[in-house]
Amino acid sequence: MNWKLIFGLSLLGLAMAFATVFFVPATVEPVCWLVVFVVYAYLIARARSSGQFLHGFLLGLVNCAWVIGAHMVFFERYLAKHPQEAAVMATMPLANSPRLLMALFSPVVGIISGIVIGLLAFLAGKFVKAPGTN
Repeated sequence: MNWKLIFGLSLLGLAMAFATVFFVPATVEPVCWLVVFVVYAYLIARARSSGQFLHGFLLGLVNCAWVIGAHMVFFERYLAKHPQEAAVMATMPLANSPRLLMALFSPVVGIISGIVIGLLAFLAGKFVKAPGTN
């Protein structure tokens, strides 16, 4: 397990976390995350000859921690740029505690994004070879 790789790549997720709070509108955010995930997959495949899925999955979980942290610290600012998310939160069972709601649902998002990153990294590993492999 290469934790240096995981945490190093997760810094891009930290940058995206702040970008989604301050700059990136909700309409563009999914495309930005897709680009980030593809970059992750390529870099994991270049760095690892095996274990690409696990590295991608764990990277998704670490990313989730960064993103939820930034969104909770700058909660009002995040919701101001993401009115659809605010509207959805208002209809949820814990609408009176939106930060708690976000904290409860974020692990699910982390698992899903980890699976996506892991699958992309696994697929990239089929086409991109790490140095020192045939």
